[in-house]
Amino acid sequence: MYRFLLTPRWWGINVFVLLAIPFCVFMGSWQLGRFEDRVQDHRTADAAASEARTEPARPLASMLPVTTETSGRRTTATGRYGKQLLVPGRELDGRSGYYVLTMLRVDGGKALPVVRGWLPGTADASKTPAPPTGEVTVTGALQASESPGSNGVSAVGGLPAGQTAAISSASLVNLVPYTPYDAWITLDKADAGMKAVPPSAPANSGLDLKAFQNLGYTGEWFVFAGFVVFMWFRLLRRETEFVRDAELGLLPEPNTAPSAPAAPGTPAATATADKESEDAAAVEPSGTA
Repeated sequence: MYRFLLTPRWWGINVFVLLAIPFCVFMGSWQLGRFEDRVQDHRTADAAASEARTEPARPLASMLPVTTETSGRRTTATGRYGKQLLVPGRELDGRSGYYVLTMLRVDGGKALPVVRGWLPGTADASKTPAPPTGEVTVTGALQASESPGSNGVSAVGGLPAGQTAAISSASLVNLVPYTPYDAWITLDKADAGMKAVPPSAPANSGLDLKAFQNLGYTGEWFVFAGFVVFMWFRLLRRETEFVRDAELGLLPEPNTAPSAPAAPGTPAATATADKESEDAAAVEPSGTA
């Protein structure tokens, strides 16, 4: 009954199923692994943030480059404040405002971007407190350069002079006369008249939309694998029932189409007419005397 499994058609179906199921399982497992990695990164970031509140600040040089382990940890640097910029479109406690970003020139000629605080409303340089003069030592949470369009960072260009959309070395290198670090810090305690900006979690370390997309893709791939198995059994059952019905002679006979009538005057038409006359004479009742 199952000899049909050896036909070329079923060889193709079986090969497809044997390849599709492991592929779907592999892709589902990979997406599940991505979700678990994001969950672990989220836990690591939370633990690092808790430790950062109590551990002593370390020198800037020992914290670079910024990684998921060093992001959010407290660091300290000494230098003199230089050029000041405003970062509009930043929210804090549900209110819209802007960051006050000042470049701290340290030894070696490079400059460290320092977010001295946050102010509500529209960015206005005339309402922004001037940075302290002379040599200062700052302490704050280390942050990686921002990417425009991610984590709420504006990607809008054409800002007025003295403003920047993102705090990144790529953006600042065209706005300041010195080389910026590929990092920035937000002060533990904001300067007078401003609110401190809390550090943000490292990129791709939270349970954001991407994490739950990975979880959704996991379910989709496992559903695909189950669907392939279901369709294979359904085709097998249908084919088995067809073969069994054929063996029992239960398949319906094909319908024969009626023949077309012969054209008048042809031998076939004449023979048909004679036959009909004979049949009529045979059934005609005999006459009375």
